[in-house]
Amino acid sequence: MNRVAISEIVRYLLILLFAYTAASKMLTYPLFVVQIGLSPILPAFTQEVAWVVPLVEFLVALMLAVPGTRIIGFYSSWVLMLSFTLYVAAILTIASHVPCSCGGVLEALSWEQHLVFNFTFLALNTLVLIWHYRNPRMISIT
Repeated sequence: MNRVAISEIVRYLLILLFAYTAASKMLTYPLFVVQIGLSPILPAFTQEVAWVVPLVEFLVALMLAVPGTRIIGFYSSWVLMLSFTLYVAAILTIASHVPCSCGGVLEALSWEQHLVFNFTFLALNTLVLIWHYRNPRMISIT
C-alpha cells in the first residue's frame, strides 16, 4: 500500500474518531459533564471543557474533511491527540478510578487501553505529517 492510500485511511479514521466522540459526548451531555467534574484535573473547568472539547473535535473532523484545510486538520488533530494522550497519562499517574469521559464505546476501554489507543492514533497522525513534510507533492493532504 502506498503512502497516499495510508494517509487517506488515517484521515478517514481521524474524521470518524473525532466526529463519533464529539457526537457521543453531545448526545450524553449531562453524563459527560458529570464525568468531567469527577476528574482530578478538570473540575474547575467543567462547563468550559464540556462545550469546548466536542466543538473542537467537530471542527477538527471538518477540517480533515475539507480539501483546503486538511493540513491544518492534521496538525490540529495531532495537537488534540497529544493533549488527550497526556491527559490519560496524567489520570493514570494521579487516580485510575476516574470514569472516562471519552464518549461512546471508547468508555469501555481501561485507562491503560485508552493510552495505547491514543498513542496509536497519535503515531499514525505523526507518520502522515512526517511524510507530508518530507515530500508535500507526494502526499497530497492539502
